[in-house]
Amino acid sequence: SLTPNVSHLCGGSSPYSPSSASVQVQVEPVGRWFEAYVKRRNRNVSASFQELEEEEESSEESEDEEFQLEEYPMLRTLDPKDWKNQDHYAVLGLPHLRYKATQKQIKAAHKAIVLKHHPDKRKAAGEQIVEGDNDYFTCITKAVEILSDPVKRRAFDSVDPTFDNTVPSKSEGKENFFDVFTPVFERNARWSSKKHVPKLGTMESSFEEVDNFYAFWYNFDSWREFSYLDEEEKEKAECRDERRWIEKQNRASRAQRKKEEMNRIRTLVDTAYSCDPRIKKFKEEEKARKESEKKAKAEAKKKEQDEKERARQAELEAARLAKEKEEEEAKQVAQQAKKEKEIQKKAIKKERQKLRTSCKNWNYFAENEADSVKMMEEVEKLCDRLELTSLQSLNEILTSGSKEDCKAAVEKQVQEVNVQLQREREAEVQARQAARCADQASGGGGAAGKGWNEDDLQLLIKAVNLFPAGTNSRWEVIANYMNLHSTSGMKRTAKDVINKAKNLQRLDPVQKDEINKKAFEKFKKEHTSVQTSIDNAVPSERFDGEGNATPWTTEQQKLLEQALKTYPVSTPERWEKIAAVVPGRSKKDCMKRYKELVEMVKAKKAAQEQVAAKSKK
Repeated sequence: SLTPNVSHLCGGSSPYSPSSASVQVQVEPVGRWFEAYVKRRNRNVSASFQELEEEEESSEESEDEEFQLEEYPMLRTLDPKDWKNQDHYAVLGLPHLRYKATQKQIKAAHKAIVLKHHPDKRKAAGEQIVEGDNDYFTCITKAVEILSDPVKRRAFDSVDPTFDNTVPSKSEGKENFFDVFTPVFERNARWSSKKHVPKLGTMESSFEEVDNFYAFWYNFDSWREFSYLDEEEKEKAECRDERRWIEKQNRASRAQRKKEEMNRIRTLVDTAYSCDPRIKKFKEEEKARKESEKKAKAEAKKKEQDEKERARQAELEAARLAKEKEEEEAKQVAQQAKKEKEIQKKAIKKERQKLRTSCKNWNYFAENEADSVKMMEEVEKLCDRLELTSLQSLNEILTSGSKEDCKAAVEKQVQEVNVQLQREREAEVQARQAARCADQASGGGGAAGKGWNEDDLQLLIKAVNLFPAGTNSRWEVIANYMNLHSTSGMKRTAKDVINKAKNLQRLDPVQKDEINKKAFEKFKKEHTSVQTSIDNAVPSERFDGEGNATPWTTEQQKLLEQALKTYPVSTPERWEKIAAVVPGRSKKDCMKRYKELVEMVKAKKAAQEQVAAKSKK
């Protein structure tokens, strides 16, 4: 009866007919043996290792049967509404096992605790039961619900309240490194996504073992997540938009906590690395090896050049001695000049303090507070302007004379100083006016055209650099800036500024060089000129010169800006610290540069605001 079927399958009319050609069929391997083979291949382990793991799992299962429950004393006082803050392992009587508890142990613990605390059992025993979900038995149900679900259990294990998140300090680690950090790394290894975590090792560990350990922890892959701490539950949302908003908030909080966790792990690894005596030993060995190689190389090179060096040694020694002698002489001259200057400074400082004290004892020769403040300013002006001999003479009068004589002497000196200052101001104004008139009388060639003097040209160049291309209403802003800061009194429009800028661009190189040369000479004159004191007075310590007149470099500007951020206004001795950061610049240079930058920013902002206000109108 089977013959027709067979012949049909063979493709012939007789069971003895030749079979057809073989067909290759793709077969998908399945089964637990193939699964075990794939696991061994992926993990690169032998079959014996697989058997060892299975024996460990079987031993864990046997241990599941032998465990004791620890009754939670606060179980009956738990609030079911506050289930999220309860210790689920303690509720089920597994606080000693915690994350190591297997599902069999959890089920057995749940069964045992239900037999004891089920509402029906307690009701039968005569105990009064709370209606609804307000009974503490709800906490037991919630605990087994979370610990039986792998996802929810992992979320709870991630925020285990009994886990110690602390990181040892460097002082603790340096005293006893291995005793301090070994339990910490073993405790945190539970968060690793990879099963096999390298050990910290001992002092005898090799360089490769230590390097692998820190490489693993610096690239630590943690499965720890913080969804259990979500403040909002999306299931309680009333609509889809609210649910999306809750999910967004929860994702943000989880990401923040995950970031903090990875920072904690990184801090732990950094602290251990800095305290690890093996790292120090390896570095010292590497340093010694490099030094020995360097020393051998240097000795070989020295041996080759020994003959040449011997011939040059005498000449170098003679040059060195001559240079040392010259430097010593220059040093002695400088020290002598410095001593004389220090003596003079101390004497001037002493006489200034004496003058201030004497005037203060006479109450600054004033009857009221306003006159006292005014006279105080005049006394400070005398301290800044008078030379040593004048201060000594004035102090002798203040020491031995009466109040009227002292007041007359001080007022006389104040009057002379004010007259001298007034003369200097008038001379400066006359010089500027004369220069302006000469430039205007010279016609339209070279440095100035009609209505444009050197100051206006320099101000135009400065404004063009201050407001680069791309500035909103650029030429109106430049014109407004010039009208605010020009000393000529001429009002410029945007069209005037554009025409003059084009004329400057069309100048030949010779005329451009002439303008730049005059601008630099004026800059140098303004920054190097020192006002002549009356009676050939020595410059005071406070206003000794005009500071460093050299232009600020880009590097100095960056250092100044960084120092202003590093030392805020509340920092004591702020400008001394800022000046120490900027090489080649004194405290006065930094303060002056800061004021220039503030004025420049204010001027730029004012010019832009005025143009914006006009455009709105």
